[in-house]
Amino acid sequence: MSTLPLAVSRRRRRGVRHTLDMRVSPYAYVAPFFLLFCAFGLFPLLFTAWVSLHEWTLLSETQEFIGAANYTTLLADGYFWNATFNTLSIGVLSTVPQLALAIWLAHLLNRRLRFQTLFRVALLLPNVTSVVAVVVIFSQLFGRDFGMINWILSWFGAGNIDWAAGTATSHIALSVMIMWRWTGYNALIFLAAMQAVPRELYEAATLDGASNFTQLRRITIPMIRPTMIFVVIVSTIGAMQIIAEPLLFGQSSGGGGGVATGGPDRQFQTLALFVYEQGFANSTFDFGYASAASWLMFVAVVIVAGINFLITRKVKGGLV
Repeated sequence: MSTLPLAVSRRRRRGVRHTLDMRVSPYAYVAPFFLLFCAFGLFPLLFTAWVSLHEWTLLSETQEFIGAANYTTLLADGYFWNATFNTLSIGVLSTVPQLALAIWLAHLLNRRLRFQTLFRVALLLPNVTSVVAVVVIFSQLFGRDFGMINWILSWFGAGNIDWAAGTATSHIALSVMIMWRWTGYNALIFLAAMQAVPRELYEAATLDGASNFTQLRRITIPMIRPTMIFVVIVSTIGAMQIIAEPLLFGQSSGGGGGVATGGPDRQFQTLALFVYEQGFANSTFDFGYASAASWLMFVAVVIVAGINFLITRKVKGGLV
């Protein structure tokens, strides 16, 4: 009889430990991520905001607090707005055709084809290719004197185009590079969403005489709309952060001006490249000004993410 209270006590202790484990364990599992995020994500973000409020250069030992002066100067800077226009232009030229082509490729691969796995792997290869190799190859293709693109255009009577010299031509060249790298990646995301669409819908549409394009427009696109919104927003955020392509394109094309200026007339300088120029390529290493530009980019990303959240909730509500 004396062992019964002891057994009950042990069961209670095990129950308490189990409850404590169920409540604490999830936080322990995610704690490493939050610790790393605070150290390498949140702290640099907050420190950048603090730097943006100062006259902060690497050539000076003192940092003077100037409040919002960097932001005021930035909003009146023509180079900043030029970089904003270039970023939006390249983003639209690369994102819209890229997503349309990605949906079409995913629709083709969603059908029964031979060597499906081979085609899917081939779509991902451009994304895993080094961006340096991509830009170097495409810079040769868009070369003024011996580029293959100009050679093909010469068949139609077009002269040698200096793709890196003009605003429109440089934006087209950069957009083609970005499209080549990311179209296959986005196509695989769309394909994964299409795999969840019931096959019965396509079979019924086929019996009704609907063409492949009609099935894509009437069945596939409405069913994968949340995924499309996600890809559009992610692609938009990626377009706002373009830096490697214009930086390497300016270096490979041999145009005048500094490497970080995006050409001699800043014809393809993006926002990220503008931040790099102010913080690292400028002789003053103006971290305060570069931090202010970075924070304006961050605010834009937050706004886009908020719009994405609201639109996604509305679409999900309409699909239920």
